[in-house]
Amino acid sequence: MDSNARRRVVLVDDHALFRAGVRAEIGEAVEVVGEAGDVSEAVEVICATRPDVVLLDVHLPGGDGPAVIGGVTARGVGTRYLALSVSDAAEDVIAVIRAGARGYVTKVIDGAELVAAIGRVAEGDAVFSPRLAGFVLDAFSAELSPGADPELDQLSARELEVMRLLARGYAYKEIARRLSISIKTVETHASAVLRKLQLSSRNELTTWAARRRLI
Repeated sequence: MDSNARRRVVLVDDHALFRAGVRAEIGEAVEVVGEAGDVSEAVEVICATRPDVVLLDVHLPGGDGPAVIGGVTARGVGTRYLALSVSDAAEDVIAVIRAGARGYVTKVIDGAELVAAIGRVAEGDAVFSPRLAGFVLDAFSAELSPGADPELDQLSARELEVMRLLARGYAYKEIARRLSISIKTVETHASAVLRKLQLSSRNELTTWAARRRLI
C-alpha cells in the first residue's frame, strides 16, 4: 500500500455520539468510509465498503462483535478488525480474538494511539495493552507447551516463560520481578528466544506469536 495513502476505516458502535467523536478525532489521519450501529448494518456496510480496518465494539444491538466478523466472513469478504470497547473483561477480549480480530483496545485510548493501532493492524500486527494481551495469551496457554509446535519445542521452560511475558508487552524489569531473576538473565533469555525463533526484534516476536494465536 502507498505509505502516503490513508487507511480506510469503518466504525461500528451503537452510540452515534461516540462514533462522531472518533471520526472527529482520527478523521484527518484515516478515511472513515462507513459507520454502523448494529450487527446487520455493520455486515452490510463492511461488505459494501471493504475497508482496511474495522473499529468494532464488542456489544451491539442484534448480537456482538464476533457476530459481525462471522457475518462478513460468511459472505467471503476479508478485512481486519480492531476491537474498540469500554469493556476490558477477559471473556469479551477472548471471544472477539477467537472470532478473528487482530487486536483489542479500550476506549480510554487517545487519538494518536488509536491511529497508530489502526496502522499496525492494517499491516497484520496484533495490538493489545499488556493486560489484555495477557488474557489472550492465557486462553491459548496450552499451545505454549513444548511439543505443540516444532519452533516452540526449541525453547526451554524458562525461555517459554520469558517469551510469554515478552509477547504480552512487559518490560525486562517487570519480567525480572515476576520471575525473580535478574534483568541481565532476562536479557540473555530474550536473546536466546529471538535467536532460536530466527526473529530480530520484539515487534517481530509479537507478530510471530499472533500468527500462532498465542497473543
